[in-house]
Amino acid sequence: MNLRQMIESYQPYNREEAQDKEVFLYALDNFCDVLTRNNPICHFTASNWITNPARDKILLVHHNIYRHWAWTGGHADGDPDLRAVALREAMEETGLKELRPLWDGIFSIQVLDVDHHLKRGQYVASHLHLDCCYLWEADESAALRARAGENTGVRWVPMDEVLAVCNEPVMDIVYGKLNEKLRVLL
Repeated sequence: MNLRQMIESYQPYNREEAQDKEVFLYALDNFCDVLTRNNPICHFTASNWITNPARDKILLVHHNIYRHWAWTGGHADGDPDLRAVALREAMEETGLKELRPLWDGIFSIQVLDVDHHLKRGQYVASHLHLDCCYLWEADESAALRARAGENTGVRWVPMDEVLAVCNEPVMDIVYGKLNEKLRVLL
């Protein structure tokens, strides 16, 4: 199944996801290079919501650029297999060697605004991430390590404390939705 088919078949969880799905489809139909950062307006990313077997903790990393605790993930960089992108990013950013999928396909979608910032000394203009999130389970006792240059920490956070450790208010909506979906759907 190609990316467009995956987005078309995605069943939105709420009104916001339904609107975001329309934006995803519009971008696929009207913009070129939405799988690469060459598109300065919007491009696809893949993220991860990683829980422990008890479903009471979420694995977060302390992000270097934004200086807050966040999910793992990254840019598609031309790869249309966003699940593979998400898995690779999760392993690179946490040191985990094994993650088990808990959901068949995309778990959540969201359009995220990214404010302008410096990355490796280069200016990056404000743009949108068309994000597909995947749900995984990992062993809480597995060894973790931060990825130098990208994050400064990796830790399991009790699900009820995720919003408190995230100091990016816009992500409260996304992380709250992910926690709610995890509780309701599993």
